[in-house]
Amino acid sequence: MSDLNFTDSDFKTQVLESKEPVVVDFWAPWCAPCRIVSPIIDELAQEFEGKVKVGKLNVDENSQIASAYSVMSIPSIMFFKDGNPVRTMVGAQSKENYKQAIEEVLSS
Repeated sequence: MSDLNFTDSDFKTQVLESKEPVVVDFWAPWCAPCRIVSPIIDELAQEFEGKVKVGKLNVDENSQIASAYSVMSIPSIMFFKDGNPVRTMVGAQSKENYKQAIEEVLSS
């Protein structure tokens, strides 16, 4: 399960300065599609443990980061490598789609 919750204050150290690729789930508690995606993200965090850091960022509580990365729709899953966003997936998608994206980020 993904126990990481990124915030405006720790985003730089947790995500941008991470040595491993990072998957950030931009979400909000009131968002129904976010609740569908959440268990998928938790499963992926378990599957890729040690290879990829996976966490969530509540856009209602951390609007600075959401705004800085132009997150307009949620859920938005953003993939970071070497401190840079390399891919964004918007809307609820299948576990396979997210898994394929993680594997592509790892192999790039």
